[in-house]
Parts: sequence; C-alpha cells; structure tokens
Amino acid sequence: MRLRRPVLAAILVSLASPCFAGSSSPIPVNNPPARLSSFIDMLALMSGHCKTLKVAGRPFACKTVAFAHDDKGRVNFAVAVDDPSDENHVVSFSGENGKRADDNSYELPIDRMLLNSKNRPKVDGLPVPAEQTSIGSCRQTGNFAAKKVNDVTCSATDNEGRTYELLFVSDGKPVSVRRIRQSSPSIQDPFK
Repeated sequence: MRLRRPVLAAILVSLASPCFAGSSSPIPVNNPPARLSSFIDMLALMSGHCKTLKVAGRPFACKTVAFAHDDKGRVNFAVAVDDPSDENHVVSFSGENGKRADDNSYELPIDRMLLNSKNRPKVDGLPVPAEQTSIGSCRQTGNFAAKKVNDVTCSATDNEGRTYELLFVSDGKPVSVRRIRQSSPSIQDPFK
C-alpha cells in the first residue's frame, strides 16, 4: 500500500486542479477556457498492469490506473506513468456522458486529454494539467459495485494528430472504491 499512496496522491493532485494554464511541456497544447471548479466525488483505484500505454505515440509503462468521477459528471481514467525522469507524469483520458452498455461494461466518449508532468505550472502549489482537445473512447469491463474490473481500453487522437492508447489489465485484486463528500473531509467506501 505504501507505493499506492504516492501514486494516488499524484493522480488526485493532477485531477483536483480547478483551472488550466498554458503548457510548458514538450507537447504543444491548446487550453480551453477555465471551467468552474469541481471536485472528485468518487475514486476507484485499480491494481494491475498496462499492456499498452502510448502518450503522443511514445510507449511507456504505468504504475496504476484510477477512475475518477466529479460532481459535474466528468470522468477521467487517470494513468500514473512509470517515467523514471518524471515522477509527476500523469495522463488522463477525460470525457462526459459515459454509459453502461450492460452490468459488466462502461463506455466513455473522450473529448480531451489531461497531461501533467513535473514541468507544468502550479496554482496554489498544485501542478495544473494541460488540456488537449481530443476525440476517442474508453471501455471498462467489470463493475465497481462488485469491486472487480477486468480491463480498461482507451484510444484517443488529439486535434494535432497525436495518438494516445491504453490497455490496462487487472491483476484480479479488488478495486479500491471511495466516495468523497465535499461537506466533510471524509472518504468512504460506498459498498460497505
């Protein structure tokens, strides 16, 4: 669990930034205007490995994958990248209006990639991910209520033609699912 806490913290910091600034990363980005603040209300941390992770066409390994849902309905499949040169490297496939195809699958249309690294500017001490307008989709098989996810596959292309791919396969361990309440600083397991 010790390794998972820093990874979880990196993912939460990457997703918690309320506004978006210009990029200092090597990937040029277009940043839409800042959105109203939102907060993560559900987080699911999955255990397993990435068979495929490509960021702007470049292959990487990953540390973990998390599903984050915010109170405005935006969903992120956030990937903590195993990048020895950047411990803050997190990429997120982000979208809205996800749907359950059945009890064992969830599909999310992707409309942007969130790119975070050690070189990103900080607001109030938190790194601010760059937003890159994109089109694509993610599909998760498994179900959080049963605390079991089999795999997550994502594919997206940004408006500059760069591609992003993810094939994450679970190691069979139960998913850690937490509901986060804004009114109190508590984090609760919704399935207990």
